[in-house]
Amino acid sequence: MFLARVIGHVVATRKDPQMIGGKLLILRPMLVDDQDPSKFRPGMNTVVAVDRLGAGEGDLVLLAQGSSARRTEGLGDMPIDAAVTGIVDCVSVSGNQLFNAD
Repeated sequence: MFLARVIGHVVATRKDPQMIGGKLLILRPMLVDDQDPSKFRPGMNTVVAVDRLGAGEGDLVLLAQGSSARRTEGLGDMPIDAAVTGIVDCVSVSGNQLFNAD
């Protein structure tokens, strides 16, 4: 599982019938900054993930990939490789709060 920031969404009018109704988000994985462990830095890659939780642009989310994503509640037999499994409220690393949704 990874932390990721929602940076956009994908609209696909033609897709596998099992994907109908699935919201597709573009996510950028977030890493703890090696130079300043009290901050995040964005990773270099992006991931398209299915979201059934209602995350929006700018939200920090939990991202599952591979077989873990396919086991996410409500996704059934969707042919997916990535899914949003949580919307993050706060993150702390070694006592430093890196993110707070409030």
